[in-house]
Amino acid sequence: MAYDQLKLENQLCFPLYAASKRITRLYKPFLDPYELTYTQYITLLSLWERDGVSVNELGASLYLDSGTLTPLLKKLEKRDIVEKQRNVEDERNVLVYLTDEGWALREAVKDIPSRLATCINLPMNDIIALHRILHQILKDGTCE
Repeated sequence: MAYDQLKLENQLCFPLYAASKRITRLYKPFLDPYELTYTQYITLLSLWERDGVSVNELGASLYLDSGTLTPLLKKLEKRDIVEKQRNVEDERNVLVYLTDEGWALREAVKDIPSRLATCINLPMNDIIALHRILHQILKDGTCE
């Protein structure tokens, strides 16, 4: 049919979008006790790997624009989880650092990934393949 490609069920984007929303919702009960949103959580995951990164680098690593990242960081600052400092080598850049509270939170949430994994009914080899495919899309998905 001429319009089959326009059926929602035939779109790659829709199951990716819906699955992303579902996974994010699955995190909610695990993050609520720590008063963290999913986006705050992934920001912390990134900072636990690489503390003292610039706001621009942090946004790029999380695929977040400054309109999303700036208020998120302000909320984490207000809770004394992160602090921002001007880069002494280039004052145009602002660096984000975890506070002691931010580092302590890592210990508190360390079991969330394994707890979440129990909510996803897929064999481990499928999870690994899906992870690889999604990262490939993020790396190479361009029409430019």
